[in-house]
Amino acid sequence: MPTVLVIDDDPSVFLLTRKALDGVADIVTAETADEGLELINRRQFDAVLLDIMLPDRNGLALYCEIKEKDRRLPVIFMTVEAASGTAIEAMQLGAFDYVAKPLSVSALRHLISRAIEQRELASVPVAIVADEELAKESGELFIGRSTPMLEVFKAIGRVSKQNVPVLVRGESGTGKELVARALFQYSHRAEGPFLAVNCAALPDTLLESELFGYEKGAFTGADSRRIGKFEQCNKGTLFLDEIGDMASIVQAKVLRVLQDQRFERIGGNNELKTDVRIVAATNRPLEEMVSENTFREDLLYRLNAVTIHLPPLRERPSDIPMLIQHFLSQAKVEFNKPDLEGASPETVEMLKGYSWPGNVRQLRAVVRRCVLDSALPVLVPEVLPNAIKEELAKSATQRPASAIDSVSTASHGNGQPSPTVAGNGSSGNGISVAGGVGDSASGIGQDSAAALAAPGGRTDAVDGMASMSNEMPFSHDDSDADEPNGLGLPALVDNLFEQKSTDMYSEVIAYAERYLLLRVLRETEGNQSKAAAILGITRGKLRDRIASYDIRLESGVRIGE
Repeated sequence: MPTVLVIDDDPSVFLLTRKALDGVADIVTAETADEGLELINRRQFDAVLLDIMLPDRNGLALYCEIKEKDRRLPVIFMTVEAASGTAIEAMQLGAFDYVAKPLSVSALRHLISRAIEQRELASVPVAIVADEELAKESGELFIGRSTPMLEVFKAIGRVSKQNVPVLVRGESGTGKELVARALFQYSHRAEGPFLAVNCAALPDTLLESELFGYEKGAFTGADSRRIGKFEQCNKGTLFLDEIGDMASIVQAKVLRVLQDQRFERIGGNNELKTDVRIVAATNRPLEEMVSENTFREDLLYRLNAVTIHLPPLRERPSDIPMLIQHFLSQAKVEFNKPDLEGASPETVEMLKGYSWPGNVRQLRAVVRRCVLDSALPVLVPEVLPNAIKEELAKSATQRPASAIDSVSTASHGNGQPSPTVAGNGSSGNGISVAGGVGDSASGIGQDSAAALAAPGGRTDAVDGMASMSNEMPFSHDDSDADEPNGLGLPALVDNLFEQKSTDMYSEVIAYAERYLLLRVLRETEGNQSKAAAILGITRGKLRDRIASYDIRLESGVRIGE
């Protein structure tokens, strides 16, 4: 059972905490700061309840000594004087929480349970490490290695040195300005200026004057001549963000600049010449706007010489860990948190599972907020915003809600019959396993299955396993006649011997692991938390194995085709 250290000189607090935490944690008590520090030096605790006012010294000073010995130990301050200044100072130091006396039994029980849980999660090696050097090296560069992002990088490389307009399209928050900056950085204009204008942030008249400038006396308040962005950006690159929000009159003037690089200031008669490369960006459907006469068709054609599409974050989940590490490293430096170690595996898995409607910008904001909110050196799920936890909980409840009682394996084009394993004597919804006999009924890995199905491969091994519908290993209940009876694994090994396999270990291990995952997931009706507890692994590890074997949980538990 977890152990909580209570440091206080009031015996009634000891009685109350023992009552509140009965069945939650064992209680060890200390009446002075020195006694509490000695106990921490001798043994491990899962949380500390620390009084602010102690006989031998202030609790805030003791807290600093505790943190030097164990940075991951959650410390909760208690005091009769619930002054705002004391609470603020405690939280500034990095306290887990701060409670006022008299203590509430239910609130204290909940708080300590949270602290113990976070202590446990923070004790697991971090999945992502916050690295100050990485923050310095990365700067504003793109982060990502997914296939969609590699296509973006290649597109930038192809057009960066070409003196043509570029239209960057993508949802809000995907990083369209970063594309514009990369096009500038790798172009022949890299020594010139780079200016950005958000067309949606300025009223029409102000946007026009911002882009083209104006002469003195052009309108009320124009007390002197002003040079616009097209003039300032000569020999450089001008980024027009949210160009879909640009007014028609401004669109016409921008079109002229694109066509012949000439313009006039507002209120002026002199034609000015400039040399500007325009990179525009939008998240709006410009083609629909053209049909609605809210965007000029000729301007779209001029801007659309080259189009780069930025994928939303939900379409490149493999990039999320890299982005998390980048933002964590930046926050560690910016918020001066040298003790920040990184994010726990559970936290990373939850962040990867979220849909991110605000894309990379939202992920950055969430990571920064979590760093500010975390009292521990490791980010744990507790500090994630409620919106993320609620969406993930909702998606979990939308997975199979009814019991799943059979396993069926469809033919995979090899002419073999489709074996079925029935369970629990029920004829209700089943765990459908879509895939070939060689790669799901036999349970061997996908790469091995491909080798079996290939011309000249071990096809007779597959043939020999086609009849093993009820011969998978690890039978668990003799009373369940339809469950596997333990003959599948020996038969598989015999077949692999006959075929002189040189990868027998991995094929047999994959066979056993896949069967075990399917068996446990069926028993838990697709509940990953229960399955992970039964298997003795983390939910993150379970999700990795589910993905590796392409087990689908949308409607029943099955292996995808």
